[in-house]
Amino acid sequence: MSEHMINLDQIGRDTKRAFSELLAAAKLKPHEAVVIGGSTSEVIGEKIGSSTNIDVARAIISPIVSIAKEHDIYVVIQCCEHINRALVVEEEYAAKHGLEVVNVIPVENAGGGFAAVAMELFDNPVVVENVAVQAGMDIGDVFIGMHLKGVGVVVRSDVKKIGEANLSMIRTRPKLIGGARAKHSKDY
Repeated sequence: MSEHMINLDQIGRDTKRAFSELLAAAKLKPHEAVVIGGSTSEVIGEKIGSSTNIDVARAIISPIVSIAKEHDIYVVIQCCEHINRALVVEEEYAAKHGLEVVNVIPVENAGGGFAAVAMELFDNPVVVENVAVQAGMDIGDVFIGMHLKGVGVVVRSDVKKIGEANLSMIRTRPKLIGGARAKHSKDY
């Protein structure tokens, strides 16, 4: 365990604040999705993949799921590299998007803390290999970009870290096409 004190309340508060800022910036519509990737080891100040902490995962994933439900947004949780960064999603989301469900059950040592907690907290969790979502939150430099659609736009927050882990957030926008003479909406 890290020398750093784990303050689960502070981790939860910072997560709520940052996630709310992401939703405000991304302007997601109901039934769109946000991908969450993270390392609880990094949150507690350890090397990624070395000290998975389920309590830290719950402190992060629980408020995200709660806020997302209030906004009718789907949460997609990225698993660790041991299961190829597969994703835990609600079965309903997978069905709506024609996603192929794969047979694996993420656990603490193969999937990671976030994914293991998602399996507990989601109503009907399933695992898929690919998604293309509208926004994302990366806690601990786990690289979620492969799961985003369109063009990524960085979302800045006053919250720079969750615990000891770097925080980065992103929203997407449609690609601008057509060259210099084309007109584009400024809404994005």
